[in-house]
Amino acid sequence: MQVDFVRFTEREDRTQYLVKTFSRYLQGRILDVGCDQAPLKKLLPGCDHVGIDIGGRPDIRINLEKVDRLPFEDASFDCVICIDVLEHLDNLHQMFQELLRLSRSYLILSLPNNWVAARVPIERGRGTFAHYGLPAERPMDRHKWFFSLSDARAFVRAQLERQPRWKLLEERVCEKGKNPILRGLRRLRYPVQEHYLNRYAHTIWFVLQTNLTDGK
Repeated sequence: MQVDFVRFTEREDRTQYLVKTFSRYLQGRILDVGCDQAPLKKLLPGCDHVGIDIGGRPDIRINLEKVDRLPFEDASFDCVICIDVLEHLDNLHQMFQELLRLSRSYLILSLPNNWVAARVPIERGRGTFAHYGLPAERPMDRHKWFFSLSDARAFVRAQLERQPRWKLLEERVCEKGKNPILRGLRRLRYPVQEHYLNRYAHTIWFVLQTNLTDGK
């Protein structure tokens, strides 16, 4: 598993990381699920991009929680992208299957490690943390699922066991670029990599590949 030291302060930062890290997969027709303001169009000018979302600037406006099937034929896209979206959906499992259905080559998926934002507030008794809690007004942007990095990895592997045409091609984890001395001390305290990453990694990325196009 590759670990990258990077901080995402704005939503577009994730798309910039996507292009920098996974550009070799961003070919052909691309479906951007949960595209928001569709920054990928600016970062990849001329790409054959279709963005869907409930808000922002999508090509097709869709409430992902209100549909069982997205309005595209099987294997309509060379690459499907879903960046930090599934955790916002009650129908996470169904939508994951839709992502696989629509791609004929690659699926690039990112999920947050919710533990990293919650750990310190819970330990210090602060009582609230981002995307959860009980605000006075119903929020538009909230998570429906609370999971760790380990949970995310286990989920993706379990789904792939049911999908013999798909395999895990890449797995990368993002951690904030703290002082290397501090990172070293943390590593000494938590020598098991997965335990360490559950505490300090903020995002996990998966690249899945299908053999649909090679006739297998």
